[in-house]
Amino acid sequence: MLDELALLGDLPTALLMAALGLVMLADAVPLLGVFVPGDVAILAAVGVGRPLAGVATMVAVVVGCLAGWSLSFLAGRVYGERLRHSRVGGWIGEGRWLAAEQLLRSGGGRMVLVAPFLPVFNTLLPLAAGGLRMSYRRFVCCAALGAAAWAGLYLALGTASRVLAGLLPGDPLLVTMAVGLVLAGLVLLATRRRLRGLTAVGQPG
Repeated sequence: MLDELALLGDLPTALLMAALGLVMLADAVPLLGVFVPGDVAILAAVGVGRPLAGVATMVAVVVGCLAGWSLSFLAGRVYGERLRHSRVGGWIGEGRWLAAEQLLRSGGGRMVLVAPFLPVFNTLLPLAAGGLRMSYRRFVCCAALGAAAWAGLYLALGTASRVLAGLLPGDPLLVTMAVGLVLAGLVLLATRRRLRGLTAVGQPG
């Protein structure tokens, strides 16, 4: 693990951010995104601690998320019903499809905006938005704001964790990631509780 992180720190900034963007794209893909640690990738990028890393990380995260969500939106627009009744749709589950559609019908663009903070629905809502014929302009504007808010949260937590890492023993990058994940867990738990009123109506039974 330490060897891999050391190699990460040696990567040129442009290559590091390109890799981060690809990770975020994969994180936005239904089913695949469950296995991609997007939050860990952001904290690792912040933990490297290079000049202007914050701005570059924000751009990489937003661009990667928008690319992945736009592909999902397009898939929902073109293949919505066929995809829904395919094997992939079966893996997702009809209950989650219905829940995502109900969330969009009741919350519209607001639900796309908060989607990054909602596990599972963060990858499913773009598919549902495409299938429901939401305007792409409206979708991408809300998605960009949501991605920026989510990235900003992790950048702030990663920066705070890096400061704390200087006061704690151990590898600074590892400590930054560990402390950042703990802080993110606490913040996201509180955030999701506040969002529960908006999403409870759409949660599958």
